[in-house]
Amino acid sequence: MGQKKRIALITGASSGLGAEFVRQMDEEEDLDEMWVIARRRERLEKLESSVRTPLRILPLDLAQRESMDRLSEELEREQPVVSILINAAGLGKIGSWKDIRRRDCDNMVDINCRAAVDVTQIALSYMDRGSRILEICSTAAFQPLPYLNVYAATKAFLYSYTRALRVELKKTGISVTAVCPYWIGDTEFIATAQKTEGSGSIRHFPFASRASDVAASALRAGRRNAAVCTPGPVATGQRVIAKILPRSLMMRLWSLIR
Repeated sequence: MGQKKRIALITGASSGLGAEFVRQMDEEEDLDEMWVIARRRERLEKLESSVRTPLRILPLDLAQRESMDRLSEELEREQPVVSILINAAGLGKIGSWKDIRRRDCDNMVDINCRAAVDVTQIALSYMDRGSRILEICSTAAFQPLPYLNVYAATKAFLYSYTRALRVELKKTGISVTAVCPYWIGDTEFIATAQKTEGSGSIRHFPFASRASDVAASALRAGRRNAAVCTPGPVATGQRVIAKILPRSLMMRLWSLIR
């Protein structure tokens, strides 16, 4: 039998941070193929034309459970080694509880929690010693955020899951890193999150980072087997402060900033 393909598997790859990961790994990683997952096939095809590493385009909606069956079947058929898994798909909505539709709340839980866990569970069966997992959490994981409450709660879930999974996998040689960026200003996330009646609940996004910087920091952290990556001084500062101050005070500070 021939040598198995070594692949990267990236969710949320059609734009923003996910697409930036694809571009940077194309330059820096020795991979046979990158499997890219997102709903918008045309965006993935455009990305394909800009990289040298072959892409396998999987236009899947991770909010649909059938998509997990499709991914599982594809991996079972091809039997690659998943060298890198990056769960970059994410969804957020800004507003008070009454401004956000129940369907949007469900989608945040589905994409940010269930889909990330499902993709990880599926991919783990194809990982070897030296494989890396990057779960894209957020500094929102470090404290409750009024008017971003469901999103912050989902990221707290993902952060906790990632930290525990890392311990479980320690003896396997598979590294797991929780990537917790602050606002990323040059992606579609903020604009999409603001598409609610209560979008004015958060008016300020100071010191926003860039996707290229976050992706570079996250990839470096994965290579050195870091448990947590907080890209940049703002994200790092927020993590430290959240360990010191009570959550009630953190929420008051949040109210002043937003």
